[in-house]
Amino acid sequence: MGKKTPLYDAHVRAGGKMVLFGGYDLPVQYPSGVIQEHMAVRQKAGLFDVSHMGEILCDGTDALANLQHLLTNDFQNLAVGQARYSPMCTESGGVVDDLIVYKKSENHYFIVVNASNREKDFQWMRQHQFGDAVFTDVSDQYAQLALQGPRAIEIIGKLTSQENIPQKNYHAVFDTEVGGIPCILSRTGYTGEDGVELYLAAADAEKMWDLLLEAGREEGLIPCGLGARDTLRMEASMPLYGHEMDETITPLEAGLGVFVRLGKEEFIGKAALEAQGTPGRKRVGLKVTGRGVIREFQDVYAGGQKVGRTTSGTHCPYLGYPAGMALVDAAAAAPGTAVEVDVRGRRVQAEVVPLPLYKRA
Repeated sequence: MGKKTPLYDAHVRAGGKMVLFGGYDLPVQYPSGVIQEHMAVRQKAGLFDVSHMGEILCDGTDALANLQHLLTNDFQNLAVGQARYSPMCTESGGVVDDLIVYKKSENHYFIVVNASNREKDFQWMRQHQFGDAVFTDVSDQYAQLALQGPRAIEIIGKLTSQENIPQKNYHAVFDTEVGGIPCILSRTGYTGEDGVELYLAAADAEKMWDLLLEAGREEGLIPCGLGARDTLRMEASMPLYGHEMDETITPLEAGLGVFVRLGKEEFIGKAALEAQGTPGRKRVGLKVTGRGVIREFQDVYAGGQKVGRTTSGTHCPYLGYPAGMALVDAAAAAPGTAVEVDVRGRRVQAEVVPLPLYKRA
């Protein structure tokens, strides 16, 4: 048994099939099934419990200097209410985790980290903390819900006024309310669709969950599990820690170079990334052209030679074909390159395609 999110009982009542993920018991799917949940998010709206994610505060007059040192992205010009994604690297350039930083106010930052890395990330931050800055793990105080899909903003608009809804992606409104419940409302997500994420007191989670589902009933809103969350992020080609990146994979290899500001004076891992130069391997998309479904950590061949391995793979419900992502030698990374993936001893034909696999209109 894992830890329970504040919505555990609600998932069980709704027939959620519970599995252990990131140390938590979470629904992998509901009776509707992964494909229907996936399509609901692409065409209407879906609601996810992501309370397993970690939240860390960074406060103090040296908070910004600490973030600049820890993270590869540049937070110098981050405005209050704005959010920014960044990898966090080791000295050797590998990825400790990827995370999102929100600027709550001057000298106060709200950081969201991956569930399975929460304790590791917090220890890493504390270990490198300096000056007038304090990192505080507040994960247990928060529940987090993700309302995603083309009708998500319409649904949230039934429960709060327009000024409470962030108008731009990667922006948040702090100290607001939805349905009379205090929360942080953020225009972010992990599905490739428009939508919001709500951070609120754990005690209010079940009430908010029910309110949102009721408000979105006419729009076709349904609860969604981890299965759809994974197929959606796969189609949108969003990296997942432990798959597209880890401490042996640099953000440049993972295709996250736009979030690595080598022009910054310094950050942990900068010297190693500069020394690496142009990466010798690259994250690519794979579209299966033969028969079969590719999965993570399967060897990839081109011209009879092993050129890399898959990092994720599945059948993509909206795209209608099996696809995946892989880390391959730069020489085999050009779109159109014919490859084969070893699926349990059988070679399945595929071709390299540009990322993202899916992008909303």
